Amino acid sequence: MQNKHFINGKFQDAESAETFTVINPANEQVIAHLSAGNQADINNAVAAAKNAFYQGPWPNMKGSERAVILRKMAAIITRRLTELSDLEVLDNGKPFPEAKWDIEDTAGTFEFYANLAESFDEQASKEISLPEPGFTSKATKEPLGVVGAIIPWNFPMLMAAWKVAPALAAGCTVVLKPSEVTPLTALALGEIAQEAGLPAGVLNIVTGLGQPAGQALAEHPDIDKLAFTGSIPTGSKIMALAAKDIKNISLELGGKSPLVIFEDTDIDKAVEWIMFGIFWNQGQVCSATSRVLVAEAIYPALLKRLIEETKKITIGAGDQSGVLLGPLVNAAQYDKVKAAIARGVKEGATLAYGGVKPIDVDKGYFLTPAIFTNVDKNSWIWQEEIFGPVVCIKAFKTEQEAIELANDSRFGLAAAVMSKDQARCDRVAKAFRAGIVWVNCSQPTFVEAPWGGYKQSGIGRELGEWGFNNYLETKQITQFTSDEPWGWYVK
Repeated sequence: MQNKHFINGKFQDAESAETFTVINPANEQVIAHLSAGNQADINNAVAAAKNAFYQGPWPNMKGSERAVILRKMAAIITRRLTELSDLEVLDNGKPFPEAKWDIEDTAGTFEFYANLAESFDEQASKEISLPEPGFTSKATKEPLGVVGAIIPWNFPMLMAAWKVAPALAAGCTVVLKPSEVTPLTALALGEIAQEAGLPAGVLNIVTGLGQPAGQALAEHPDIDKLAFTGSIPTGSKIMALAAKDIKNISLELGGKSPLVIFEDTDIDKAVEWIMFGIFWNQGQVCSATSRVLVAEAIYPALLKRLIEETKKITIGAGDQSGVLLGPLVNAAQYDKVKAAIARGVKEGATLAYGGVKPIDVDKGYFLTPAIFTNVDKNSWIWQEEIFGPVVCIKAFKTEQEAIELANDSRFGLAAAVMSKDQARCDRVAKAFRAGIVWVNCSQPTFVEAPWGGYKQSGIGRELGEWGFNNYLETKQITQFTSDEPWGWYVK
């Protein structure tokens, strides 16, 4: 387990020698003391990344050459799958099967962008047809530069891969600032980069708190692009800091996603996707379908079944067999979710089930999943992201009403619809004001498909070729080829 910054190819202490603690959310015990980064450490990391970009080989290598190293990183992650999954459980609290799933996806992300890097060589230049004789022109794609990446705590290593892998594939260099809550697997990327032969300075990792480390990275003048995933308030601050230097920016800022279930949907299937859509990863998922809209005809039966099945969920430490719901990530998040549940009750919503600490738990930030009914569409609990295992259920009469309720949100990351009527699914999917739409499911995510939202859920897209293009600049090169004078100035 590494506990130091990874800068210019080496692990090193913070300039201040200060540290912060990382806590196991399942038992509230200290896991590690890590280097607490500040402006000086960010300056060192950015300087290393800048030197690696302008003086090092990485941006000038062929895409196929970069692909070799990215594939080595994927192979090392796969080889260390169990170890990294155990570390994710320890750090984040999620059940081991979910952690293993995340680490497998992390390896898959590096493999996917290795493939894109390899094919990039044939696509990096495109000839442009011009109407004026005597000229040729082409558009070239080139690495954008030095990237600052700031990631959240809910999918620690996978979120790092979503930014690091495409940036490296494009030929950029990176300074990664992981969440101070769950930094351990992100630091492991430094070891993986070393073993894979990534040139020094291409990937740098600085741990620390948001204000001294994250802010210093966001406002650093030598950062060419900022990639951030997190909350709207923090994203707004990041955007303001980036505006000072007109930095390229991409933001993924969460959501309050709706799941619309029509009367012809099988209730058992609907309940399964409701539960996965909001209780997976303890509800700490930006795209979680936390607002469930159910056709009146099946609402009573569906609610009854949902409560019955939710009661069966096994809650416990992520390293225990059969656990589906681990602890919330830390004390602050536990208190936040508890406060949200209390606010929902105060607003007049009915807490139909859960929302309390399990009676057989002494230590750890555990919470039974909460189901709210009779929720007013204008209430805080219906409109605001909670980031916990809390779902609000509401009945609707007509398709149009369901669409209007679904779209009545400042968020627009994701939405889902369930029905046996394909034409209706197509209509509703088109009507959703969201960047990601699921039909007859909720939450499946593939590295090949674009990820990002409408409205206040963010700017830009990650994953797929869209994520790769995030880290490229387009340059026009036009050449005068005629032997004749241009003719503007004639002697």
